Amino acid sequence: MGKIFEYVRKYGDYSFHEKPFNEVDNLVLCAVFYIDLTNTIVNDGEYTLEVVGRDYLEKNSFKEVSKRGMSQRNAYMLLKLLMTKARYRKIILSDYVYDINPNKMFGAITFKITDKLSYICFEGTDEKISGWREDGELAYQFPVQSQVDAINYVNKHVSLLGPKVIIGGHSKGGNLALVSAMYLSYLKKFKVLKVYSNDGPGLRKNEIESKEYKQIKNKYIHFVPENSVVGVMLRSDVFDVVKTTKKSIMSHLVINWIIDDDKISDGVMTEKSKKLHNSLLSWLDKHNDEERKKTIDSVFNVLSECKITTVPSIIKVESVIKIIQNLNTIDKQSKDLIKD
Repeated sequence: MGKIFEYVRKYGDYSFHEKPFNEVDNLVLCAVFYIDLTNTIVNDGEYTLEVVGRDYLEKNSFKEVSKRGMSQRNAYMLLKLLMTKARYRKIILSDYVYDINPNKMFGAITFKITDKLSYICFEGTDEKISGWREDGELAYQFPVQSQVDAINYVNKHVSLLGPKVIIGGHSKGGNLALVSAMYLSYLKKFKVLKVYSNDGPGLRKNEIESKEYKQIKNKYIHFVPENSVVGVMLRSDVFDVVKTTKKSIMSHLVINWIIDDDKISDGVMTEKSKKLHNSLLSWLDKHNDEERKKTIDSVFNVLSECKITTVPSIIKVESVIKIIQNLNTIDKQSKDLIKD
């Protein structure tokens, strides 16, 4: 058993005709898509992963990228490996979108795997708090702006006359993949082969009971690590638990997921994750959208007051939890949930 780097080394010389696109390839592309392609040539048209990668590496050093967070650092190392492998280097990248502001972080790209298959990938939330704030909004609002952007993206880039499509993403990107497939126009839904959410948040009750979800449910695969935190947020009736090398929040990163040859290795969800999931469902059931918004806003207002702009910096500020515990604007259950 190994991780996705070992999978790439083992099967990197097989074409997608010899070895069809699978669930591990889905993880590989989600992981590498954390690189910021804003200033690369991919914005000008369609280019192979090898050409885009060369342009990116010329403009970005490993030292510089490492300062942007663990996701981008891992993506940098993975990109260097993919560029050397026949399976990946001729994949065509196109239709790159990256839009970030204080209220939203949205990234999408299309990977043309073969003439008959494309993989649409949505970027997950990185270490920036602005992206996590929108994650919090998922608890009380539908659709949030990035979900609207994702729906528009797939409806624009999935063609009835074009190739079949697989849609996927990691973290919030997994939620965007699901929602975009749900609200793809009816005929275009038949072009979708699978939808992968790799430890992405679920849905609110209204959405998971909707006809749009039921239309795509049989194509939906929701992977969560054994110690999932993000993937157990909100409601999900599909959990494929993944064995991981890390037992902490670091299990969220797909590079820490265990691969058994060319399959994602089955795991067992920890009691801590089960408890968190059940606590979240209980909290959702007892609070309406307005109350949920009040709680989420209170949390992020505290983070803002403490000048916290990235997730890692939360760990360094022990006073944040104490401040939240002393807030008089939210109830005890909400405080306890935030503390957990």
